[in-house]
Amino acid sequence: MILSMTGFGKASKEFNGTKISVEVKTLNSKMNDTKMRVPGSYREKELEIRNKIAAKLERGKIDFALSLESSEKQNPAKINTELVVEYHQQLQAIEGEIGKSSDDYLGMLMRLPNIMETEKNEFDENEYKAISEVIDVALDACVEFRKDEGAQLEKDLTKRIDIIGDRLKKVMEIAPTRIDNKKEKLLAKFEDMKTDNDVFDSNRFEQELIYYLEKLDITEEQVRLDAHLEYFTNTMNGKTGQGKKLGFIGQEMGREINTIGSKANHAEMQRCVVEMKDELEKIKEQVLNVL
Repeated sequence: MILSMTGFGKASKEFNGTKISVEVKTLNSKMNDTKMRVPGSYREKELEIRNKIAAKLERGKIDFALSLESSEKQNPAKINTELVVEYHQQLQAIEGEIGKSSDDYLGMLMRLPNIMETEKNEFDENEYKAISEVIDVALDACVEFRKDEGAQLEKDLTKRIDIIGDRLKKVMEIAPTRIDNKKEKLLAKFEDMKTDNDVFDSNRFEQELIYYLEKLDITEEQVRLDAHLEYFTNTMNGKTGQGKKLGFIGQEMGREINTIGSKANHAEMQRCVVEMKDELEKIKEQVLNVL
């Protein structure tokens, strides 16, 4: 079973007049790259939340957002006066440098970040317990999303592995005929080169012929590629978190396919090799999104 690194999960809950909302989005990444948006009153819990995310989602480019929205009318949003003054001073300084002025300072200031304070400024232990529960629900939903995406990925990867295996069988069907034809052509040329005063060493020629034909043999590559295909499938069917290993197996498969291509010396075999390479490139692209 494999999991995709693409995922999405969200959850919400009402607690003492506050709506708790959590949203998690994930994309593929080699490492755990987590970006968090947490209300200021719960910044001290950011490391704990980050560890919770890492335990559930392991790695990926993760975008986590926690928001608290009060539904009580007696607790309206407030204007952050200190921040307004600071922004105003900065705008005046910029105005002096560029030589342009604006009459709509208030309109610009109200559109700047964090001007309106809508969140609580005090940590609430009971509320945080409710937040933690909502986070767990959102993360579980994201994991389920990853499972569904992973199932689709597995189907696609299995299909492409089967195509490579099929093309390899065709290559091995062609290979013996190719060597026999090559041997006949070389022997025919050798016979044409013979004269009455034969200066050729027949034994040496046969040794060189055997050596040359052995260089064209792809049995070892076929055995190794078959083993890699089986290993790839078994790894997909094993435990999760095998994305990097699948990438390494794909690299080994590429080496064997390239070697077969360099030894092919046959138009139909080369066509099969090109098709195998094409499928392998698609596999590598998909594996980048496997956890």
